Amino acid sequence: MSSTAITLPAPSAPSAVWERGCPVDELEPGWGEALLVRMKQIAVFLLGTGEVYAVAHRDPATGSNVMARGIVGSKGDRPTIASPLHKQVYDLGTGECFTDPRLMLGTYRTRVVGGFLEVELQP
Repeated sequence: MSSTAITLPAPSAPSAVWERGCPVDELEPGWGEALLVRMKQIAVFLLGTGEVYAVAHRDPATGSNVMARGIVGSKGDRPTIASPLHKQVYDLGTGECFTDPRLMLGTYRTRVVGGFLEVELQP
């Protein structure tokens, strides 16, 4: 008697969802704003270049929700945010911490649709 293996398709992973955050024209360049999107606290930053970044509002070093009050800057051509509490500096695009490699700041992809900032969230 021979057996035949049946290969079933792998279950598809739920896709990411784009959620509307706020009108882009309500963001001030160089300053952070805190958003609550699907019960997630997110800090968003509009840079002078027109780019918009979104990161976790929770400071990885302290657990406090303060990153929207951080200091926007750059390291070379990489935009950064410094925590307002202990001044750890994070890459806004990757979440990498320049001052303590053990820390990582969550990041979110962003886009602008019809004048509104949208943030990509995983289900």
